[in-house]
Amino acid sequence: MLRNTTKLVVGYDLGDTVSQISYSYPEKAEPETLSTVAGGENYNIPTILAKRANVNQWFYGKDALKAAKEGEGVLVENLVSLARTGEPVTIEGNTFEPAAMLALFMKRTMSLFAMVAPIEKIEVFVVTVDKLDRVMVEILNRAVAGIGLKTDKIYFQSHMESFYYYMISQPRELWTYQVLLYDFVGEYLKTYRLECNKRTTPIVVFIETKHFEAMERKELPKEEAEREKVSEKLDEKFLDIVEETGRERVVSSAYLIGEGFQGDWAKQSLKALCRNKRVFQGNNLYSKGACFSGLEKIHPSENGKAYVFLGNEKLKSNIGMKVLRQGEESYLALLDAGINWFEAVRECEFILESGNTVSILITPLNGKQIREMVLHMDGLLERPEKTTRIHMKICMNGEHKAVVTLTDMGFGELFPASGQMWEEEFEV
Repeated sequence: MLRNTTKLVVGYDLGDTVSQISYSYPEKAEPETLSTVAGGENYNIPTILAKRANVNQWFYGKDALKAAKEGEGVLVENLVSLARTGEPVTIEGNTFEPAAMLALFMKRTMSLFAMVAPIEKIEVFVVTVDKLDRVMVEILNRAVAGIGLKTDKIYFQSHMESFYYYMISQPRELWTYQVLLYDFVGEYLKTYRLECNKRTTPIVVFIETKHFEAMERKELPKEEAEREKVSEKLDEKFLDIVEETGRERVVSSAYLIGEGFQGDWAKQSLKALCRNKRVFQGNNLYSKGACFSGLEKIHPSENGKAYVFLGNEKLKSNIGMKVLRQGEESYLALLDAGINWFEAVRECEFILESGNTVSILITPLNGKQIREMVLHMDGLLERPEKTTRIHMKICMNGEHKAVVTLTDMGFGELFPASGQMWEEEFEV
């Protein structure tokens, strides 16, 4: 059976309010989402823990909510936000580290995966979060270490990138032009707009995000007249947003995700949204997108090769330098566009031909001109040509800032290293 013999790809959407787990057999490709109830479609796992009163026992998800409601446990919500702040959580006089609590939550949720296959069968594991940065990567590394996966193919990405991977895995007519995603998962509405720049090779995909904090997620009242009143206001607000986000743009498709869209309140706004485009509603797009990303990493598709995503956390230029190899000029790639800027780092050594300068080439993927940055090593000891070895380290200090450190390594016993070091920061 597939269940016992085949490796799986897993996409884990770790949200501050709810989380989801999707999976796929590489041979099947189309991901499925794990239901918390066998045979059902209950995909959302509340990102919550509860500690049982006076006992070192923890509940997660809906069991945690139940324990708190029945007065049997102390609820801990917003686990992702807590882990980001790092502030200890105090329960019954004891303090708990929030990153450890998040790790416990992820470990417990993965026990649900036993309904599909043993976790030893996971070949690729992709975690997607709302915002990815250095802090979040450190937290996720710790959390995932506690799951006990038997693979080193572990990746982290933003919701924005998961949206990208989801779309390039869909039929081409759904993203011929722009695509709109309306995310009503959190406390307020936010939108993503996906667009391709077909004038570049590879084709660059950008995603623009907007936050509409005035469009708050609300519980609809049970009383009919009041419910109708609140629904009308929500509908009006969303209609304004639909018109604003779609103005003067050709849109192929739109997606509505999140529990904020439940309740059948989006009447006029949905009619306006459905004009001249296909519209889909669901709540497992990010976990499926993470799953599609994992599949790309082991079986690259034609779209995966032809397109590159340049989101906020991505390096948007190729960085390299011209070098001589066996007497012939060639290009040495240092940092590739499309990687997370906060994970971009490269170290190398080379022999300086002459002089005291090093040239770095910056090739933007947005079609702008190639730039050359000349780095000066003022005060470098004078030596004969080709007798100075330089150690170079290049990394990113921000989305658009690169830092290069050059160190004089000398040249064997003839010319000992001086220990001189030069550092320069420049715009990318």
